[in-house]
Amino acid sequence: MALLVQKFGGTSVGSIERIEAVAERVIKARQLGHQVVVVVSAMAGETNRLLGLAKQIDAVPTQRELDVLLSTGEQVTIALLAMALNQKGYLATSLTGDQLGIRTDAVFNNATITAVETEVVTELLERDHIVVVAGFQGRDSRNNITTLGRGGSDTTAVAIAGALAADECQIFTDVDGVYTTDPRLVSEAARLSSIHFDDMTTMARHGAKVLQLQSVEYAEQHQVPLRVLSSFDEGEGTLVDFSTVPSQGAAGVAVKGRQALYRVAQPLEKVEPQLGLLGFDAWCYGDSQQATYIVAADDELARLNVIFEKTELAQPSVATLTLVGEGVEGDSAKVAASLTEKGVGVYQQKSAARCVSLLINGQDLQLAVEHIHKKFVVEPESLDNRPLLAVS
Repeated sequence: MALLVQKFGGTSVGSIERIEAVAERVIKARQLGHQVVVVVSAMAGETNRLLGLAKQIDAVPTQRELDVLLSTGEQVTIALLAMALNQKGYLATSLTGDQLGIRTDAVFNNATITAVETEVVTELLERDHIVVVAGFQGRDSRNNITTLGRGGSDTTAVAIAGALAADECQIFTDVDGVYTTDPRLVSEAARLSSIHFDDMTTMARHGAKVLQLQSVEYAEQHQVPLRVLSSFDEGEGTLVDFSTVPSQGAAGVAVKGRQALYRVAQPLEKVEPQLGLLGFDAWCYGDSQQATYIVAADDELARLNVIFEKTELAQPSVATLTLVGEGVEGDSAKVAASLTEKGVGVYQQKSAARCVSLLINGQDLQLAVEHIHKKFVVEPESLDNRPLLAVS
């Protein structure tokens, strides 16, 4: 008998029918004799709906109250899933993050888990309950509700798995594993059976959305095996662990879309510290006129205007594309030139260990990722003959 932590995202619980299907998937694991803790997100679109309501009141809502509001989405899902499991004859109990004992720091909207109390969940598991936990949320030392940022349900699941010493943390999503690039953009993307933590961390940092960065880092730190699975299809998915050999050479392409380019009339050395103080992680670069360009989500103008007196929208649609692998940083100029030859506008590029990132026109994203994936990942070596990094 194994102890499994299973996490289901918003699309997996997006309707009553999908919640019923998740209940059946959880029951299968229970029938095999496993103890199961289930972590769920809000139903698909619910967090955006709640955020939209808040912004009808205030374009930049008070962060504390925004957490109070957004945390309600997961509470709906845990109750419905527990009801479905109970109706099917299986004991199930729902717990909010606070009820379970997930403790965080006091950074509203982007909190970090500091501790996970296990007494309540352990007692329920010993009584043969399936425990259904609200992801994305916790409580700080002053009893404030906090949320963990986008994708925070993954972090919740990994933190619980680490605290319970679970045999595996299974992340169920709308794709059947980890791919060499986003399979919704590139038909040649290949799914991997396994991937090393170091490779997965690098890709998550640069936009791979199949796993949230904080959750991968936490799992790596606490030696929690991760498995990415499809909520909609059967299969073995992709195991993220330490036994797989890290990739050699160009291995995968991560992308970030739905971004914009903003301009602030201050030099780079003044802009970066201001962003850092507020936990705003963004690609910035300066120009010869002592102004700074900031790459951020295409709906961040109001937030940037709170930090700076005046923020201009310089380009409404940009994207970032990152090639990852051993030694690729030495090919930065070659990668940029290759895109330029295909007619893709490259605004800026930067290199770091094991990666090359390029800022491009948003309308060129499809063409750019297809070209870079084929030229630098597929063509140099057969995908079947070398260990690969995969992203989604």
